[in-house]
Amino acid sequence: MRLSEGKLKHLKALSDNRGVIAAAAMDQRGSLQKSIAEAKGIAQSDVTDEMMSEFKIAVTRILTPHASAILLDPEYGLPAATARSANAGLLIAYEKSGYDNTQPGRLPDLLPHVSVKRIKDWGGDAVKILIYYTPFDDAAVNDVKHAFVERIGAECEHFQIPFFLEFVGYDPNGGDEKGPEFASLKPDIVRRSMEEFSKPHYHVDVLKVEVPVNASYVEGSSVFKGRKVHSMAEALDHFRRCSEVAAKPFIYLSAGVSNAQFTESLRMAAEAGTDFSGVLCGRATWKDGIPLYGRSGIQALEAWLASEGIRNIQAVNAALKTAKPWYAKLGLEMAAA
Repeated sequence: MRLSEGKLKHLKALSDNRGVIAAAAMDQRGSLQKSIAEAKGIAQSDVTDEMMSEFKIAVTRILTPHASAILLDPEYGLPAATARSANAGLLIAYEKSGYDNTQPGRLPDLLPHVSVKRIKDWGGDAVKILIYYTPFDDAAVNDVKHAFVERIGAECEHFQIPFFLEFVGYDPNGGDEKGPEFASLKPDIVRRSMEEFSKPHYHVDVLKVEVPVNASYVEGSSVFKGRKVHSMAEALDHFRRCSEVAAKPFIYLSAGVSNAQFTESLRMAAEAGTDFSGVLCGRATWKDGIPLYGRSGIQALEAWLASEGIRNIQAVNAALKTAKPWYAKLGLEMAAA
């Protein structure tokens, strides 16, 4: 599969010297505001833009020396872009935080003051879009989402910048997405979503995917909590089946789980022999620093990041030893990439 010179250049800027994407994520907006408000004991509306920016700058400055790239948002994150380490490429989010909750289907929308051209002008190496997606939702809802992704893919093709698509599964009936019932559906949701957005007309360059199982429900995992949904053998098979349907490079997202659960999930991906090409890992590395920031301010957060935060990101990096270069999924040799 051929990529434009522009996209190849940017993908190399986002990768380490093995062609693996070891990226950190700091594009959280509403969820970060809520967490900071809880930690400080204030209303969410009282969390200032300055608080959001200083948190993002601290995470970016301290963790990017240990990452191949950082994902930031245009609303609070652009000041942090200049604080990143020289080794780290830059992904910028294009979508509004959250989704339209006035109608069914968790429909996405774009930031009105942002475009792919502007993301490139801001120094971005890739455009990131998050959508909530499940093949089990109404066909008319998914048709809207398919068209949404097609438009962004065409925009990225025009400006020769990589398109990273993140899709997060959900229950259209409003069930508990952390519970065992959803955990039993998750492998099929992830696999069918990977298969759909691998289709060439979307022009997605990297799939940013959830791990196909909830490791806390996998008997034999290091984070098993006692309620079995999958055996270890079944879980590993789900990893393999998802990997096999992906026609594009894919990386795993941490989806807000603990560092221990995410690294165990990566261990399973490695044991299953999947050809994943890295991670885009956010809260699993830095979320435990939020209470310190709330109680004691920016210096306490920076001290925590410099010890525990770095330890967390190094644990994730250690789990990437078996990750495959993104260009191998495309059938490219190192020289061609």
